[in-house]
Amino acid sequence: MLVTTPAIVISALKYGEADLIVKAYTYSDGLKTYMLKGVLKSKKGKFKASQFQLLTQLEIVANHRNQGKMEYLKDAKVLHTYTSLHTNMVKGAMLMFLAEVLKNAIREEETNPQLFNYLENSLMWLDLHDKIANFHLLFLLNLTRYLGFYPDASSKELTYFNLLDGVFEINSINNYCIEGQNVAVLRQLLGINFDALNMVKLNQQSRSNFLSMLLLYYELHIEGFKKPKSLAVLNEIFS
Repeated sequence: MLVTTPAIVISALKYGEADLIVKAYTYSDGLKTYMLKGVLKSKKGKFKASQFQLLTQLEIVANHRNQGKMEYLKDAKVLHTYTSLHTNMVKGAMLMFLAEVLKNAIREEETNPQLFNYLENSLMWLDLHDKIANFHLLFLLNLTRYLGFYPDASSKELTYFNLLDGVFEINSINNYCIEGQNVAVLRQLLGINFDALNMVKLNQQSRSNFLSMLLLYYELHIEGFKKPKSLAVLNEIFS
């Protein structure tokens, strides 16, 4: 089926001497994988490798067979030109990390407009703002809403947060009940949007600890989720 749809580049892997294998999250059909032949060597082709930088927002035309196999693009153009995401070193490191998380977390070949809109709007916000040290924390937390395991905040005044069940508890009932600083940070972030991030003040250690907790939360709720290799780079940037 021929579709024209917005899409967000999740990864681009060199294949052979001149080809790219691109994973993109599409508005129309969820996660898709495309083979782009000759894109790394052809100067006159319809595609340029620069179009497929991490988390670039595109409008694509593709023939989706929807058989779980690689698809082929007929056309692609940049839908939103970022002003800083691909030129700012700090934002570049964050993009690498976020893209790796998304690659590990999203596996569905089905449409999810709410998730797509969340990704689109979050990236636009990141592009336009400079105070972003805690952006990835709120991004990952709010992403869980669309992945199906957003924390139940109805009893957030309780002492413990149960990572296994995603609820607050009076007592520690398993090995994945946490307390202390990480729970305090979680309470601050629950229910807020990116514009309120300037009210959340964290030092490097608190930020790193909370991120480690969030990644464990992902591991517990997404089968096969792997801790991003780019985590060390991100922690170094914000140290």
